Amino acid sequence: MQIASVRTKKVQNAWAMYDWANSVYSLVITSTIFPVYYNSVTKGIDGSGIVDFFGFKMINTVLYSYSISFSFLIIALISPLLSGIADASGKKLQFMKFFAYLGSLACIALFFFDGSNLEFGIICSILASIGYAGSIVFYNAYLPEISIQSEYDHLSAKGFALGYIGSVILLIFNLVMITFPEWFGLSDESFAPRFSFLITGIWWAGFSQIPFRILPKNVFNKKIKKEFLAKGYQEIRKVFNEIRQIKVMSRFLASFFFYSMGVQTVMYLAATFGDKELGLPGDQLIITILIIQIVAIFGSFLFAFISERLGNKISLVIMVFIWTGICGAAYYVYTVYEFFALAFVVGLVMGGIQSISRSTFTKLIPKQTTDHASYFSFYDVTEKIAIVLGTFSYGFIEQLTGNMRNSALSLGIFFLVGLGFLLLVSIPKKGLEFQSEL
Repeated sequence: MQIASVRTKKVQNAWAMYDWANSVYSLVITSTIFPVYYNSVTKGIDGSGIVDFFGFKMINTVLYSYSISFSFLIIALISPLLSGIADASGKKLQFMKFFAYLGSLACIALFFFDGSNLEFGIICSILASIGYAGSIVFYNAYLPEISIQSEYDHLSAKGFALGYIGSVILLIFNLVMITFPEWFGLSDESFAPRFSFLITGIWWAGFSQIPFRILPKNVFNKKIKKEFLAKGYQEIRKVFNEIRQIKVMSRFLASFFFYSMGVQTVMYLAATFGDKELGLPGDQLIITILIIQIVAIFGSFLFAFISERLGNKISLVIMVFIWTGICGAAYYVYTVYEFFALAFVVGLVMGGIQSISRSTFTKLIPKQTTDHASYFSFYDVTEKIAIVLGTFSYGFIEQLTGNMRNSALSLGIFFLVGLGFLLLVSIPKKGLEFQSEL
């Protein structure tokens, strides 16, 4: 069913370069510079942080959290339909382009956000998040189409590694520009961070041209029909019913859901923990994030190697055990060096668990199907809902107990539940034969 010409090193390298292109968004916009800039320009003269958003008064950080959750919910709702349409029409690359350009242009537009136009800034940040999450669905769906099963782990790890390398390079450049604006002839303190948003969008759109020009447009030569919208709904129902009947896949998605609640929450809120519980200054928090990103490069390939030798299940079990230990250790971290050490371990398993989870799910997709975008949309929706529930639980437990350390400790429960489902998964070494699983 596959076309040999798309399984070339050139195509695979081009695919991996999209990680290089889009990962700058998740690091610069989501994790570091934009949240710090947003807090500084919306805290108000009195420092209360109360903002007016379309007539509603709320705390600036709460508004930002809601905007992120809203963007994830939007993509969780629309991606199954869009992926069904993409599978039915053979328009996977076009959808990937649309979301990539949406996200990159939204990042560029953030250059004009200065705090006085709050609604504009929030809308742009939501659109950037939707663009990033939406493009990933169709990007991931290419993995089983441009490689064979023995290449899944290594190619998935390569993509994540390139993403970490590219995002670290751009982050370091932006940090130098923000820290030493006079080196760049900048006198306005707010210009440097806003310029970093502009560069991020240009980087994302610019490097995306590599995969956009090389990735195959329609691997299975599907014909576009007038009723492709109705076909999209049919694809959703068909794939959903298939997933329900494939026990190994439904169990893996259940495991992925619970341990992703922990993984994604740590990724999004690690800096907040260091700021609030340890009182770390901004430069040390950024160093922490850099440690995580750099170590994650090696972690991706380390656990790809372990998967090749011992299998994906053993590799994932090891990582989930380590993640559980991280949650317990976070409760007892009180010094900057302990925090750096914990960040090192987080980085080691962060890259590994993301890349191996993606390649494992790819192996569980029935070999006879051509609906890869639809399958990966359910994978992506599982992750997005996990982010919403994980971050909400983290904040709710802190509010309930008054201690963020309790929130970190409670994440271990998610990992343990995920481990329980993972132990029930029997990952086949040669992929699924669809008929035998029904």
